[in-house]
Amino acid sequence: MISPLLIIASITLLVAVSINTIFKGDYGWFNRLRRPQWLTFEWAIPFIWIFVFICGVYSAYQLWIKQPGKTETWLLMAGYLLLEILIMAYTPVMCKLRSLQVGTIIGATGFFWGLILAVLVWPISQESVFLLLPYLLWSPIGTYVTWDMISLNPLDK
Repeated sequence: MISPLLIIASITLLVAVSINTIFKGDYGWFNRLRRPQWLTFEWAIPFIWIFVFICGVYSAYQLWIKQPGKTETWLLMAGYLLLEILIMAYTPVMCKLRSLQVGTIIGATGFFWGLILAVLVWPISQESVFLLLPYLLWSPIGTYVTWDMISLNPLDK
């Protein structure tokens, strides 16, 4: 039998690669945009996201092992999938549309969906909610950076 952790991690990786393949954005456009002066940690952002995704995978796994195979658990797994789609859509969709406003909306939507997911998961697995905290703490920062960039790049709203 294949480990549920391996299945969840594989689906996470498959979704991430698929979204970045399907929605090829103009990443050069994004890289040319001005950043807020206070954003001195941009080099760390990929490492932060790796940590967030590892926590997200383990959060879904913790939920699964608490209540394997139940309808409610499957629905919550769909909720995790939706959260990942929102997270992964942020950069390619924003870059394809060349719109920081779209990026801000996707980022905020992801945060609020993550919050709703955490509330729904809480009665089943507090450990899973704890593992969603890195996303719930990081997402508003990333969304704020995108929102702040709008004023620095008025032609690229």
